[in-house]
Amino acid sequence: MPDTDVPGPMPASLPIALDAMGGDYAPEEIVAGAVQAVREHGIPIVLVGEPRPLMEALSLHDALAEIPIIRAEEALAMDEGALASLRRPRSSIAVACHLVRRGDACAVVSAGSTAGIVATGKLRLRSQNGVLRPALTVALPTRPTPTVLLDAGANAEVKPEMLVQFAHLGAAYAETVLEITDPGIGLLTIGSEPEKGNKLVKRAHELLSAAPGLRFAGNIEGHDLLTGAVDVIVTDGFTGNVALKTMEGSVRYAFTELRETINESRAARLGGLLQRKRLRELVQRLDPEVHGGAVLLGLNGTVVIAHGSSQAKGVSAACVLAARLARQGVVTRIGERLGAAHRPHRLW
Repeated sequence: MPDTDVPGPMPASLPIALDAMGGDYAPEEIVAGAVQAVREHGIPIVLVGEPRPLMEALSLHDALAEIPIIRAEEALAMDEGALASLRRPRSSIAVACHLVRRGDACAVVSAGSTAGIVATGKLRLRSQNGVLRPALTVALPTRPTPTVLLDAGANAEVKPEMLVQFAHLGAAYAETVLEITDPGIGLLTIGSEPEKGNKLVKRAHELLSAAPGLRFAGNIEGHDLLTGAVDVIVTDGFTGNVALKTMEGSVRYAFTELRETINESRAARLGGLLQRKRLRELVQRLDPEVHGGAVLLGLNGTVVIAHGSSQAKGVSAACVLAARLARQGVVTRIGERLGAAHRPHRLW
């Protein structure tokens, strides 16, 4: 039977529930991002948080009449972990999740504590039928299409069966959002050979190789993350988070070195000027503020987690991503894919 708890594609008229109190630059930059999403992209937004500072921030943009506010009595601090979701049942992220569960919003966006958002999302929205753990999902800027990486930090410790589910979550995302037909799945480990890795990876390799509905391409290594070798990369949250932050740091270092090199001499500055368009395109492609953040897949609702240091551009991009996910029905697609994977196969 179909899972009646899984929502279908959300109507375009439903707003994004934006946690206005989460993030290093909340609420000012969060509000500025909301205004940008409304005015430049036509995305309806409802701000969740303490009314007084939100009204003050909206007034700076002359946007009091454009974006409504839903009161939340508390907010999760950036350094608070998973237990904060129980200690603060009326936090802004909890209220935002409740709006989605009640059908008053199509998605949640927050730049707050990742651990707090994951725990609150699991508590308020609950996992989809059959999902063991939700996974944090990011789209790596590979060519010609992005590569989906999960888990990027929601589950430090996992079981092999969870990695198989992560593969289905990632495949559903790639099919629905990136429009990739029959996405290839890769397992991140220390070698391409099937026997490479720890017990978790070896068992996961066996399960993925036999999993119906998945095109498992085998193991991949860390140097394959940005090559586009596969469409979906699965790993545990500890490894995935380390890999993601290593890439982010490497990109920042490379751009710093490139900027200093370009400014070293007149000839270098002239060369940089001639390549200005290509350099701008490269910065745009690798800038995490442009891509909107990570998606928490496997819940009965769409949750997008923006980078904690997101400013207006990043918050707006996160809202654009959330609206797209809700409109395309990625939650429904995950439910269908998992249902098909668990359905008994006839032998006649």
